[in-house]
Amino acid sequence: MQESGENYLETILLLKQKQGFVRSIDVANALNYTKPSISRAISILKKSGYVRIEDGGNIVLTDTGQATAERIYERHRIITRYLTLLLGVEQTVADQDACRIEHVISQQTFARMKEQVDSHHPDDSRRM
Repeated sequence: MQESGENYLETILLLKQKQGFVRSIDVANALNYTKPSISRAISILKKSGYVRIEDGGNIVLTDTGQATAERIYERHRIITRYLTLLLGVEQTVADQDACRIEHVISQQTFARMKEQVDSHHPDDSRRM
């Protein structure tokens, strides 16, 4: 999956957690994209089996979409915590950097970062 698709899935996950439902306009507003761009992306995600659209336009993650979104969001959270807690990077910068790093980091490097966050701040790795 490409970075843009991962960003859409992560955004859908977070919107669902925040407001309990997700419509295309919510995704458009969250990502500051046009509605036609969102419609095209959602169509691709639907064809790939990551989302389904309910009557009324509610976007729902499939099991595959949910698992992928949670994996990406976990990377985001852990990388952000690593950058802020262990390297002292400012929260805003760490969040922006994590958003880019989460898509390209190897599993091995991520696993080591997670170990470091967990060993230094075991209760912090699940927060954000």
